[in-house]
Amino acid sequence: MQKNKVIVICGPTASGKTALSIELAKQIHGEIVSCDSMQIYKDMNIGTAKPTPEEMQGIKHYLIGYVSPEERYSVADYKTDAKKAIKEIIQKGKMPIVVGGTGLYLDSLIYEIEYQDIKLDEEYRKKLEAEVEEEGLETLYERAKQIDAKAIEKISPNDKKRILRILEIYHATGKTKTEQEIESRKKEVEYDYKVYALDWDRQTLYDRINKRVDMMIEQGLVEEVKQILTKYDTFPTAMQGLGYKEVVEYLDGKLTKEEMIEKIKMETRRYAKRQLTWFRKNKQTIWLNAEDTIQNNINIILKDI
Repeated sequence: MQKNKVIVICGPTASGKTALSIELAKQIHGEIVSCDSMQIYKDMNIGTAKPTPEEMQGIKHYLIGYVSPEERYSVADYKTDAKKAIKEIIQKGKMPIVVGGTGLYLDSLIYEIEYQDIKLDEEYRKKLEAEVEEEGLETLYERAKQIDAKAIEKISPNDKKRILRILEIYHATGKTKTEQEIESRKKEVEYDYKVYALDWDRQTLYDRINKRVDMMIEQGLVEEVKQILTKYDTFPTAMQGLGYKEVVEYLDGKLTKEEMIEKIKMETRRYAKRQLTWFRKNKQTIWLNAEDTIQNNINIILKDI
């Protein structure tokens, strides 16, 4: 039986995924499923570069702004929600277009990876948090590296959330994250995913990132963070996200405004580099020249539909 096609547009942050996907959706009667681990959150608009209603141009978007920033949201949650959205789009007779830069979320779909929704051991989490305070994150990074060297390759030494996750998975199951992924890839993939990624010259991409960060500051990122911190009773989990944690450091007096801006730019450039490494390992990815016109890249995609 022939599988339904699903178009995927991925690539690093600030690479132009939004503009390409919306124009493509207009031309092929498509709807968009976000694949972004930060755009899922409510009230976090500027720092996540959420497309505005004007940018969406009437194209329906799924999985944007529907989770409270206080909630823990797993890759297993994303996979369930994304599959539901894809099914709904197909039932309408439209073409699903999955768009975003969160490699882990994307892999869960295109490789049908079953990430176990491991229950959080609160006591163990507190113990790890205390160790971070006392010994620094680097100690836990090294421990995670000894447990699961393959998984740690894709993780920044500053990414506390994912470092702790490697340790928590091993603590809860006795298996590494990598072992679990290998076991879970045995399920047949439900859809025919056509994966495209936008490729930029590295320096041009970095210039685009720097400009985007300046624009976010102008649009009121600091004000957005203040409003979120005021609105929610507990410190939102999502405030650990790129661009948000640096603003929190600035508001706490740990960084000057200039240091905050430079740190966001630097961390975003590093993140983009890791995203490119991640997407390059996916053998089925077709790379599009991002400096070409949107229409020329759409024409390449149209050949596969």
